[in-house]
Amino acid sequence: MGPVVEKIFPFLTWFRNYGAGSLRADMIAGLTVALVLIPQSMAYAQLAGLPAYYGLYASFLPPMIASLFGSSLQLATGPVAVVSLMTAASLEPLAAAGSEGYIAYAILLALVVGMLQFLVGVLRLGLVVNFLSHPVVNGFTNAAAIIIASSQLSKLFGVNVDSAKHHYETILQVMQEAMHYTHWPTLAMGVLAFSIMYGLNRISHKIPSVLVAVVVTTLLSWATGFEHNVSTAISSIESLQTRKLIREFNRSVKTVQPLAAERTELHKKLEEAKQSADVTGEINARHEISLISVEIERLNLEAQAYRNELRRQLFAGQQRGDGSYRFFLRDKVPDGVETDGRTWRILVGNRALPTDKLVVSSGGAVVGQVPRGLPTFAVPQFKMHTVLQLLPYAAIIALLGFMEAVSVAKAMSARTGQRLHPNQELIGQGLANIVGSIGNSYPTSGSFSRSAVNLQTGAISGLSSVFTSLAVVTVLLFFTPLLYHLPQAVLAAVIMMAVIGLINVSGFVHAWKAQRHDGIISVISFVSTLAFAPHLDKGIMIGVFLSLAVFLYKSMRPTIASLCRDEDDAHRECGVRRLKECEYLAVVRFDGPLFFANASYLEDRIAQIRLSKPKLRHILLVSNGISELDASGEEALSLMVDRLKSAGIEISLSGVNESVMAVLRRTHLFEKIGREHFYVTSSRAITLVHQRVHEGGDHAECPLTVAPEEA
Repeated sequence: MGPVVEKIFPFLTWFRNYGAGSLRADMIAGLTVALVLIPQSMAYAQLAGLPAYYGLYASFLPPMIASLFGSSLQLATGPVAVVSLMTAASLEPLAAAGSEGYIAYAILLALVVGMLQFLVGVLRLGLVVNFLSHPVVNGFTNAAAIIIASSQLSKLFGVNVDSAKHHYETILQVMQEAMHYTHWPTLAMGVLAFSIMYGLNRISHKIPSVLVAVVVTTLLSWATGFEHNVSTAISSIESLQTRKLIREFNRSVKTVQPLAAERTELHKKLEEAKQSADVTGEINARHEISLISVEIERLNLEAQAYRNELRRQLFAGQQRGDGSYRFFLRDKVPDGVETDGRTWRILVGNRALPTDKLVVSSGGAVVGQVPRGLPTFAVPQFKMHTVLQLLPYAAIIALLGFMEAVSVAKAMSARTGQRLHPNQELIGQGLANIVGSIGNSYPTSGSFSRSAVNLQTGAISGLSSVFTSLAVVTVLLFFTPLLYHLPQAVLAAVIMMAVIGLINVSGFVHAWKAQRHDGIISVISFVSTLAFAPHLDKGIMIGVFLSLAVFLYKSMRPTIASLCRDEDDAHRECGVRRLKECEYLAVVRFDGPLFFANASYLEDRIAQIRLSKPKLRHILLVSNGISELDASGEEALSLMVDRLKSAGIEISLSGVNESVMAVLRRTHLFEKIGREHFYVTSSRAITLVHQRVHEGGDHAECPLTVAPEEA
């Protein structure tokens, strides 16, 4: 096989020296990862606002494709917490979570994310990920972990609330509802799952604790009738107030649908008016759209108020002889009526309630029906205006997903010694999302926890991920009925347990110790992400903006140090060490590229040095740190040379690198300064220049040639 073929199909390199032992190791590792992936993926799908079984769809093709075309042999790809949360945050403004439109957007988002990652990988632009600095990622990841964990509280307490404008407002509503009524069996299921996972992890990390927790709680849910829902007619609700609320809620929801359809038609008319340059038609269409939008908003707020009131109502149930039920408000049960002792609630979503088949529940929420079989394969519908809406979010998810995948792959390559190719990894992750979208997957990335399991269980090659995908296919084809009774609270516990590892307080301390501004950026990114949640992109953009602002500021004001001789004969910054300076010779070190943004800053600093040293005769510019010189920098340097010469001050340069020297020669600045004024090292320059600048001086000893203790 030639190198070109191996580059296009990197999986062909797996089979060098590959034997039966390697195959057995990969099979065991792949099946072990699948045991962790299946319950985790269902939990993460719900975190993304999708039905749980879409997590299985996202675990079918992406792990296999990413391993076949990526560069890491042990990276386990699939649904992950941060990308799932970002998916939900991206799509929340566009459609109601779990709706058909929302699912279509999620699948299209996977395609767009994949195309971006693939394009960046093919163009070998993997370095764009450096725009997300470590302090920003640390702040975002810690905030995301808190947001992810707190977003599961409603499932843990068994309450339902509408999402507020800000995440913290939603959590406050959850706590208020939990104080009003907590479904204790639901909370008990979540606590039991926590206990099993925590206990087994303490015993051994090799035990699939998540799978054990899922199996135990699912069996318990099935055996105890945990779900316990009843379908009934509105006439069985013995409360006129509740019946009126249901009818008003249905009216509000149903009125929105024709208005939304009318608004869609008006948007088409608006586009036609734009194309035909019909200004009057465009104004009329915009006016009508705004009026309808205001009415839709009013109706949605009205429906939300009715929905919240219905959710807070608690009922007592009486079972009749024929098995049917009557429901009374719990505080208004008539005397002499014997109830079953349970607390019942009407399950209210975003759709109109069927008055002949109201679902009333006294149990906990479960995963429910999972479609058996593989997903329908189809290319997502590609509409340009929708893609443009998704593009900013897709770019952030693509970068974050790639960063997570590469970070995991780097951590493993440090242990295995395998060489990692970031651009090839981008191609693998991009293809995984592109092909995954054809199989109804939402955006995926590399998972740290599952990759660690893959490595610990002895995976030799990416074939382990192929076995993981085959295990998921087997579950989809044959075992989906077993997932029906899996409690939602357990999936919430799985998510919360998984994201605990994302919280890293030491990252803030480390950033602060490295550079104070990095610590501040990390904290601001953390606070911003929490404050703007669920709009997580704003937190990231603030962090990126601050990082770039600090970078630009430091580029515009690089370190320009005046050097003096220290006790150990080394030349160090005078001000920091409080060292004595020479009156006749100034040694100045410039750290950074000399370009348009900082050229004037160098001129200003040289002017300050001239004012502070009236007897100055020579300036030595230590240029080891000047990595680049552009036209503006060269022009500033040339003007500075002219001014110094007219003032009778000479200038020399030491340690000039080849690229900067080439610019000086091409612009003839080298000849203007003079060949004799260029030195290889600053020490040699000081030695040769020293005698000349001190001729006729008022003292023979110079702090640059005599150590402080000798002077």
